[in-house]
Amino acid sequence: MDNYFFDFDGTLADSGQTAIVATQAAFRDYDLVVPDENTIAYFMGVPIEVSFKKMAPEVEFSDYEFNELLAIFRSYYKQMENSNLTLFPHISKVLKQLHEEGKQLFVVSSKHSAALQRNLEQLEIDQYFKAVLGSDQVKKFKPAPDGLLYLIKKYQLDPSKSVMIGDAIFDLQMGKSAGVATCAVTWGTHRKKELLAEEPTFVVSKPKQLLKID
Repeated sequence: MDNYFFDFDGTLADSGQTAIVATQAAFRDYDLVVPDENTIAYFMGVPIEVSFKKMAPEVEFSDYEFNELLAIFRSYYKQMENSNLTLFPHISKVLKQLHEEGKQLFVVSSKHSAALQRNLEQLEIDQYFKAVLGSDQVKKFKPAPDGLLYLIKKYQLDPSKSVMIGDAIFDLQMGKSAGVATCAVTWGTHRKKELLAEEPTFVVSKPKQLLKID
């Protein structure tokens, strides 16, 4: 493999309970039915622009109301992320080695690009990535392949030498739709059984194993 596309939350970084607590707080502030932890965790692989409506299907939001809900969530998340966000063990060393081997590394996340870039800099791994792509930079979110296809075209990448790496079924579905190899990591949000059902090309249980996929 020459080109490595990484998901962020649950794959590179562990935000702990930040997303869950921030989501529940935002829903509570907006007098909505508060989703439980398992529901929130399941939808972590897709942008909040999609997941929040799925978690409140009974509500018909106006554009103003929905944008306000998203803003409340982002405010809570930003307050909490500094104290909770950490890299998974050995991720920094793995990224450094892949970078030194001449691999091209990318991040394709359901986060807004501004938050994503802020997090990468905070964790001191931003220098390893050729480009990062957030949810605000595509018209169709995961599991649609738009983000991967955009990067493949822009950087003239060979899909047969490219792999999408993620902890959620949505990452694997996106990779498959884009025609690249897929790698499921089992230390994140979705259970191994759910990931295996997507028939990924590779399955790894430790970050160091990412150095051996080919």
